Amino acid sequence: MEATVLKWHKQPGDSVKMDETILEIATDKVDSEVPSTAEGTIAEILFKENDVVPVGTVIAKINTEGGASVASSAPSATPQPQPVQQATPALQPIAQPQAVAASIPSSAGSNKFYSPLVLNIAGKEGISMTELENIPGTGNEGRVTKKDILQYVANRGNGAAPAATVSQSVAQPQAASVSQPAATPSQTTVPEAKAPTNYGNNVEIIEMDRMRKLIADHMVRSKATSPHVTSFTECDVTNIVNWRNKVKNSFEKKYGEKITFTPIFIEAIVSCIRKYPMINSSVDGDKIIVKKDINMGMATALPSGNLIVPVIKNSDTKNLLGLTKDVNSLANAARNNKLKADDTQGGTFTLTNVGTFGSLMGTPIINQPQVAILAVGSIKKRPMVLETEAGDVIAIRHMMYLSLSYDHRIVDGSLGASFLTAVANELEAFDPNREI
Repeated sequence: MEATVLKWHKQPGDSVKMDETILEIATDKVDSEVPSTAEGTIAEILFKENDVVPVGTVIAKINTEGGASVASSAPSATPQPQPVQQATPALQPIAQPQAVAASIPSSAGSNKFYSPLVLNIAGKEGISMTELENIPGTGNEGRVTKKDILQYVANRGNGAAPAATVSQSVAQPQAASVSQPAATPSQTTVPEAKAPTNYGNNVEIIEMDRMRKLIADHMVRSKATSPHVTSFTECDVTNIVNWRNKVKNSFEKKYGEKITFTPIFIEAIVSCIRKYPMINSSVDGDKIIVKKDINMGMATALPSGNLIVPVIKNSDTKNLLGLTKDVNSLANAARNNKLKADDTQGGTFTLTNVGTFGSLMGTPIINQPQVAILAVGSIKKRPMVLETEAGDVIAIRHMMYLSLSYDHRIVDGSLGASFLTAVANELEAFDPNREI
């Protein structure tokens, strides 16, 4: 819907070639380079760095050799023809979002999500957060879209908009009004100055970067949206560990790909989702949307320490080799900041490997709008009791904890525990003699 201008690589007067990078933009947690749509000279830049721009908006003009001015727009998810404008008609730039940022109402106390564009319009039009929460949304999960708020503003001007249900002002207690004279229209009261926060002397203050702010907002909204329940189990992955150690060299030599545990885990999860399709769903009001496609998200740590979740589309249609290629490709793209916006969209279930950094288990937060997320812990050797024909024996086995966080609005404990147990059983039943 919108993108943030991160950095301009060209300035007015600079020459540019076709497909040469003009600027960098950010959509959600993915940074992308925007190439030039023509060869010529940068005539005008219509937005500054850190401005939030709706997709499809003209952001710069390029003078070509023929004298025409080509308008370069913020790219959308699907290719669109670039409009060509003559130099004569002037293009009116959209009002800068940061010009009204100071008047945008805070959404910290609200469970609803509002895009920066909607908040900018609300701030510009003087719409309070109370009013904003009363606007019915037609977007995904009832979100207020640009069309919704503009329609509300139009109706508001005609006197047709519903009045806010909560008063903007808070009345002073009656006891206070007795001891203090009422202020006349000519009097001005000075607000009490807020004392600066004292963090102490021996501290380091680090400002959150853009991605960390997005992650923080996403996590808080997830907790506010879904009643989280987490179930735990453990499984014996000795067969998987021994098989991977046996075939990893020949697998890489044959296919040119390193095989990790992740594609094996995904293969088992996909198999169990087929048995329990309600795990692969989302909630829209009072409707449960069961997804027929299984798009597996895999939480990946970036070099900066931030987290991103690239998605393997149609995971249920791929064999172990196909899953291995996708896992390696997306992980490498994430580490090198080469992910595309589409690479992180459309996930229906998420796997996170908390064992990568040594954790035995974790209680993951659901990746909205999904309803479940599975965490796998580190694999440890432990003495375990095994049942054999000759009786019980103690053996050293490779053990791993699994934890499943799920949305208790639609996933009950029986379904969550059954799915988790099925995944553990699927991993324990792995064939140690499997051919590559």
